[in-house]
Amino acid sequence: MLVLTPAGAAYAGSGPAPAPSDTGDRAPTAPTAQGNPESKRAQAAGVCDDAYQVGATGHIKRSGTTIASVKQFYSPSCKENYGYLWVWDSFHTGAKPYDVTLGVFSYDRDAVVGKLTRNDTKQQEFWTQGTATANECTAAVGTLRPEGAALPNQGASEKRC
Repeated sequence: MLVLTPAGAAYAGSGPAPAPSDTGDRAPTAPTAQGNPESKRAQAAGVCDDAYQVGATGHIKRSGTTIASVKQFYSPSCKENYGYLWVWDSFHTGAKPYDVTLGVFSYDRDAVVGKLTRNDTKQQEFWTQGTATANECTAAVGTLRPEGAALPNQGASEKRC
């Protein structure tokens, strides 16, 4: 059995924040698959506008097909982590309402914090409120249960310490 071990620890906020991207003609508050901390839903959740993605994106799959992305964001000014879930267009278009949960899993507490639950929704973009977990090992965790499915499909972003 081959086990891959990371060469070093990755800390929320370690390394430089990415440069702001050119938004072109896109409205600054438009939701995006990449995650826009200035979107209306992000602002409603209280996401600080300097938040940027930390760690690798996780995916929620159903029958081998990716249906959603799960990401963790970090704000240096607010010193908070946020969970982000984006339902892929290929699933979202034509889907019946579904149930979504999202949170930031703290490995230190062995608990999901900042948990968000939306039932019977067609929403595409989801953000948790900020979690005071910047000094903990964390990952964003999410589930998506399509209508008629007995169990949800789940995914998690990369663990960050």
